Amino acid sequence: MAGVLLHLPMYLDASSMGYHMNGMPMDTPMMIGMGLIVVGLAAVTYGLVPPGSLTGRPAGEVRIRALDGARIRPAHLGLIAVLTIAVTIDAMKPITLSFVAPGVAKEYGLKSALNPHGDLPVALLPFFGLVGTVAGSLLWGWLGDRIGRRASILLAGVLFVTTATCGAMPSFSWNLAMCLLMGLGAGGMLPITFSLLAETVPARHRGWVMVLIGGNLALAYVLTSWLSSALVPEYSWRILWLLGMPTGVLLILLNRWIPESPRFLLAHGRDEEARAILTRYGAAAAERTEAEAEREAERIEDQHGGGYGRLFRSPFTGLSSAIVILGLGVGLVTYGFQLWIPSNLQGLGLSQATADKALRDSALLGLPLVFVSAAMYGLWSAKKTIVVLSALVAAALAVLSFAGDSLAHDRAWLYVLLAGPIVGTSVIAAVLAAYSSEIYPTRVRSRGSGLSAGVGKLGGVVVTLLLVAGIAAPSIGATALLGAVPLVLAVVVVALFGVETRKGPGADHTGPDAPQLSAADA
Repeated sequence: MAGVLLHLPMYLDASSMGYHMNGMPMDTPMMIGMGLIVVGLAAVTYGLVPPGSLTGRPAGEVRIRALDGARIRPAHLGLIAVLTIAVTIDAMKPITLSFVAPGVAKEYGLKSALNPHGDLPVALLPFFGLVGTVAGSLLWGWLGDRIGRRASILLAGVLFVTTATCGAMPSFSWNLAMCLLMGLGAGGMLPITFSLLAETVPARHRGWVMVLIGGNLALAYVLTSWLSSALVPEYSWRILWLLGMPTGVLLILLNRWIPESPRFLLAHGRDEEARAILTRYGAAAAERTEAEAEREAERIEDQHGGGYGRLFRSPFTGLSSAIVILGLGVGLVTYGFQLWIPSNLQGLGLSQATADKALRDSALLGLPLVFVSAAMYGLWSAKKTIVVLSALVAAALAVLSFAGDSLAHDRAWLYVLLAGPIVGTSVIAAVLAAYSSEIYPTRVRSRGSGLSAGVGKLGGVVVTLLLVAGIAAPSIGATALLGAVPLVLAVVVVALFGVETRKGPGADHTGPDAPQLSAADA
């Protein structure tokens, strides 16, 4: 914390220059602060990952299962509330990229939609952040199993606090480095969150809970756009990064109410703590029998032998194709349309504050869709929920692709149409994460979830690489059309090949290759 605070004097000294720090040499307090941050991060990491903490009883010998018949308890509701806040704080980091891009491009003379004649493309900033989230997803997924869920979330919070210094970095290269670290911390929150839910929430409630929590990416957009409209005109784009310090501290404080993984506790001999958590959340633990261990070994051998190619062979060909197309559509909208819409609105003549308020109001208008979608997924039909949401977002994008420029002067329609891509896409991403964790049989479930998570980021990599390579800066129409096409295709493919996640009216998963819908082992 002290190291971060030592970066603030230089930022405050630049207030008379509109907080433009490009070209300023780092002062002594900032240099001392950077040294303290390195030492502090090393100390925190050592404290959370002490020698011997990565060893213990093999986790594969333990099964943790949220009892299917258990009811939602006050403990579940409290955990849902805490994880909602944690996921919202986490999501605000990459969302901030779109709101700082106009200011970053202006201060450093970068190529953007508002400055097509710049030198380096401002798209490098989201590209580094996206690379960080991909690496973070892999790293935090590993850490969650090795040092525990709570410790992993705590380490992410510490990274959020330290990377707040991005707001005081005088050079663009330092901004890129800190953005990479920010993405590293932000990338793993959802996998850890869903792992905790799998161990605590009964299977019959897990789908809508995952959609509700994952859909709060929309809430993160509301908060980020509101903060941008309220603070950036006075304190510049840098203030959005500096806010990572208080939000990171809040994430650390919330860690008190996040339970440790019972599976992790059992694997490290902390049986009493594990039993207390299991009782609190209505879950159970059991040793694997010798026969189960043999079947698990066969399953793992089958998984690694087939690779991801197995997902595209019968009977999963159509289903996996639908997941890929839908995931790419979500990625293209998130990292194409959403990323550049603040710049595009300013390019149409709206001031930065007005553009940010428009995005905030649009996100607020669409926020109820999160709750409606969670209810649709849990009570109606997972497959139909995906089809309806994708169709609505695709329709809004199609209108924006042909009339986006003219809509800048028709605020009412602009707000309504922007609500679809901003909120709807976040909800579809949450629904897709829940859906892909349920539809595949056990032997390929982990690969199915990995496929779903990976293709969305792949869409973002494609968009940012095109811009980094010097392709023309995107307009509202171009980015809207880029996302609309795969979403329309996804509607068709999901309608044809999608399956339901529970038996009942309209369910179509009968036969030997039907998805296994019993509670998955954590």
